[in-house]
Amino acid sequence: MSDREIGDQDYQLFRGYLEKQCGIVLGDNKQYLVRSRLSPLLRKFNIESLPQLVGKVVNSHDRGLREAVIDAMTTNETLWFRDNYPFELLKSQLLSKFRGKTSPLRIWSAACSSGQEPYSIAMSIQEYLQRNPGAFPGGVQILGTDISVDMLNRCKLAEYDNLSLSRGLSEERKRQFFQPTANGTLKLKPQVTNMVSFRPINLLDSYASMGKFDLVFCRNVLIYFSPMSKTKILQQIAASLQSEGVLFLGASESMSGLSDAFNMVRCSPGLYYVKK
Repeated sequence: MSDREIGDQDYQLFRGYLEKQCGIVLGDNKQYLVRSRLSPLLRKFNIESLPQLVGKVVNSHDRGLREAVIDAMTTNETLWFRDNYPFELLKSQLLSKFRGKTSPLRIWSAACSSGQEPYSIAMSIQEYLQRNPGAFPGGVQILGTDISVDMLNRCKLAEYDNLSLSRGLSEERKRQFFQPTANGTLKLKPQVTNMVSFRPINLLDSYASMGKFDLVFCRNVLIYFSPMSKTKILQQIAASLQSEGVLFLGASESMSGLSDAFNMVRCSPGLYYVKK
């Protein structure tokens, strides 16, 4: 077996470690995924083989290695205005429910990856405010969270290259909300970034320190968790929402059999959930 291969015993050990640390459940025969994600870390941490890396991360308290492994195994694929309908529903229906709110309108984007979702939310709100100036006298606060510290550092930069900007972002929005930088990227303007803050959160930990939210986006996240972890996460999200607060899940996700804390609202297209 080469130094880039991982045997069944080490794979099972790593599966258990990853689920315990961050709730991500790897399916059977996903050794190729572990190999492709973790192989670049061998040189970085001067480790000879993947079995040695697995043994070290499981049995040591090396925080840097742990964070690098979790970063590598976290799926960071995202795009602007993903599925589109949640952002259109925000502008056409949901934001109007909060007009005149004298305390901050608080929105949480969970597992925000490199920032496209929370910034898409902020751009949607800016577009709503252009037609409804002064709608939120208490202001708007959008919190983006992720388990990956590396991803959050990228979020805070708010700079994106041409490839990432090509995924779901219209030319009109590029012109309106971005400004060019000296290194050829585009950077979001302060009117967008001032709405958004970021912090690291493991979805299996407590959310109590973040306070209450009016809307939560937890999209395309639950698919990576076990049913038990999904139930725990949904219970904690319900506790973090204000009365009749709104939750968006991913287009292919359902809370059927997982939580009875929400009522489903069907729209055309899409759907969302309201806390009971």
